[in-house]
Amino acid sequence: MSAHRIPVRVYYEDTDFSGNVYHAAYLHFFERGRTEFLRDLGVHHSELIRVGVAFAVRRMSIDFLAAAHIDDVLEVTTEVDTATPARLNLLQTASRAGAVIARAEVQVVAIRTGGGATRMPKVLRELIVKA
Repeated sequence: MSAHRIPVRVYYEDTDFSGNVYHAAYLHFFERGRTEFLRDLGVHHSELIRVGVAFAVRRMSIDFLAAAHIDDVLEVTTEVDTATPARLNLLQTASRAGAVIARAEVQVVAIRTGGGATRMPKVLRELIVKA
């Protein structure tokens, strides 16, 4: 499986009083990476919701390795580590000029939009595993 990559520019709203990216902003950056990873596979959250399926983050561990700053352009990568019918374990990084700024391990689970765990549609899982 290859890494999916998107550029993310750091805006003023992403920074704290010191001019560094506020730690919670990385959650947004990584969410964009996961969303665009699915979108590039032809999967849109709005379509999943129509069939009663959504993804929820179950667990996330982030290592902050260096500071990013306003106007930096980061590259967010998303890779599938493992996939089961109901869970995806993803590895994500935010890098600047090839140097990793933050690294995350993320577990997302498939849920029914009305609540409760479910399995991903088979077609979706096959697309993800092939990615």
